[in-house]
Amino acid sequence: MADDAGSGSNDDGPQESSGVLESDAVTHAVDKVGRFTGAAMPAWLPKAFILFFTLQLLFQVADGMVTALRTLMLIGLVSLFLSLAIEPAVNAFARRGMKRGLATGLLLFTITTVGLLFVGAIGSVAVQQTRELAQDAPGYIDDLERFLNDRLDTTFEFDSLSQQFTSDSGALSDFAQTAAGNALGIGSAAVAVLFQGFTVLLFSFYLVAEGPKLRRAICSTLRPAQQREVLRAWELAIAKTGGYLYSRVALALLSGLFAFVVFRLIELPYSLALAAFVGFVSQFIPVIGTYIAGVFPIVIALVNDPVKAIYVAVFLIVYQQIENYLLAPRITARTMALHPAIAFASVLAGSAILGPVGTLLALPAAASIQAFSSTYVRRHEVIDSPLLDSYERRPRRARPVHESADSPDS
Repeated sequence: MADDAGSGSNDDGPQESSGVLESDAVTHAVDKVGRFTGAAMPAWLPKAFILFFTLQLLFQVADGMVTALRTLMLIGLVSLFLSLAIEPAVNAFARRGMKRGLATGLLLFTITTVGLLFVGAIGSVAVQQTRELAQDAPGYIDDLERFLNDRLDTTFEFDSLSQQFTSDSGALSDFAQTAAGNALGIGSAAVAVLFQGFTVLLFSFYLVAEGPKLRRAICSTLRPAQQREVLRAWELAIAKTGGYLYSRVALALLSGLFAFVVFRLIELPYSLALAAFVGFVSQFIPVIGTYIAGVFPIVIALVNDPVKAIYVAVFLIVYQQIENYLLAPRITARTMALHPAIAFASVLAGSAILGPVGTLLALPAAASIQAFSSTYVRRHEVIDSPLLDSYERRPRRARPVHESADSPDS
């Protein structure tokens, strides 16, 4: 019995002891898990939440400000490039004794007047030719119908197409009614464009007329070594941007002059406006600008006489070759010539980022970037490799002399 009692007491002792140990282990595990499951939040977690939401709020505020100020920043960018373009001419007038404000005003007035005359001339041509085309379209359609039926022995009928131009319910009448209904919106857009243009002219005037004071104010906050670098970069931007634009303007004038002579010789209507359009578009849209510029005069020539359209196309192709090999290398030799691929890619990028304004700013921007890279990037001598050889008129090298098969060693 004693043994039983002793054995029983011995049995109960280890069970109770193991129960206590298991309870302590479970409690320790629960406390350990609680610390990692959020019962006790880490000290860094609230700070991380606050930082995340603060950055999110700042990003939304910055995005809203950029969206609201996009037009103003675009105006500032256009004004900057315009000021860089005209400052060499203003400096030339200032060295001859003319006040900077007067010289800047005269140049901006000239640019504005020429631009308005150009837009007005092209607009009048487009409106007049569109009206004439709409009036003569039924006759052209009838001529096309007779030509196809006589040559191909067919029975084509384009009565429904002719009705689109003649009937009151046709597509042309619908287009006219839609345009008349949107007249208020078009007028408001025109006023907005004029206001933005006036703002660009005002900013450009102050950037050029007060240019020395502006640069002096900026340099006063910098050390002498930094001042020299800023002024060097500024001078480089003025020289390359202005020089590149002047070379484009010179080529545009030559292109427009030759186009005007040819258009007058073939008696193409609106020769002056069409020549100005060809000169501007062919020089400020790289690579394919000449062909885009030729579409408008070719279409107008087709309306009047198909033979004239052939003359216009031949002139554009021949003049493009003359410009590429004779005129452009001489004019751009003292300024900067962009590689066609770089120029075309820059125009596409500018158009994608800023739209039509980016298309016009892409070329001077690319020229300035190329000027900075050529000045500040170190160049090295290029190694000799077949991949770097264009194989154009390459002199034939003498073959190495090998030992003949009759030599004693063979």
